[in-house]
Amino acid sequence: MEAHAGGSFDAVYDKVKQTLMLETDRPHVVREMMYVCRPAGTLSIPGVYGGMLDKIPFGAAMNKGLTIRMGQTHVNRWTDDLLRRIEEGQIDPSFVVTHRVDLEDGPGMFKTFRDKEDGCVKVVLRP
Repeated sequence: MEAHAGGSFDAVYDKVKQTLMLETDRPHVVREMMYVCRPAGTLSIPGVYGGMLDKIPFGAAMNKGLTIRMGQTHVNRWTDDLLRRIEEGQIDPSFVVTHRVDLEDGPGMFKTFRDKEDGCVKVVLRP
């Protein structure tokens, strides 16, 4: 639901349809994945698509023999392992953190994150 593209024709088309409430998501990135994935490749789509998608090149995916795997990320399955790896220094997630704010600033930062303002990608809240 958050994959937004620039000014290509199909991205503008998706934005117009979503604005008119004729489409619930913007499938531009899914389309691009189907076009660029190698034959017999696998598309992995973690995250959230909440409803109807339009103009999906299903024939292209079928003719290339693509495998499509999707679903919401299994956070509970991976959280403990990832946290351990961060604590042990195996993984450094700091590159994705764009903002650090106090806990009481959380509601305002959520709006900043939601509206894609100020280059916001990931926020760390300090209690």
